[in-house]
Amino acid sequence: QVQLVESGGGLVQPEGSLRLSCAVSGITFTSYSTGWYRQNPEKPRDLVALFLPGGITQYSDSVKGRFTISRDSAKNTVTLEMNSLKPEDTAVYYCYARKMVSGAIDYFGQGIQVTVSS
Repeated sequence: QVQLVESGGGLVQPEGSLRLSCAVSGITFTSYSTGWYRQNPEKPRDLVALFLPGGITQYSDSVKGRFTISRDSAKNTVTLEMNSLKPEDTAVYYCYARKMVSGAIDYFGQGIQVTVSS
C-alpha cells in the first residue's frame, strides 16, 4: 500500500522560504519516480519538481533556481526546499509517486496548503 503524507506547509511572506516534507511508505526509490505537484482551484494540477531513479531531477520553469527537490532513502522522505517564494507559488502542494513501469498509476498525497502573502 503506497502512502504519501505531506507536512511543512503554511503561510510565508514573499521572498521567504519554506520546506515541504513527504513521508513515503510502500515504495522503493530505485523503482519509483517521486516529486511534487501543485494546484489552485479550477486549475489543472501542475508538476513542480521530479526526482527520477538514478538521481535525475526535473523542475518546472517557474520554480527552476528557487526550489530544490531531494530524497532520503534511509528516512523514506521526499523534501522540497522552496526559496524566494512568490505570491504565485500559492497553491495546494501534493507529494507524488509513480512506479517506472508501463501502465503504472499515479499516487498523490492528501495535499498541503502553501500561502505566500504579506
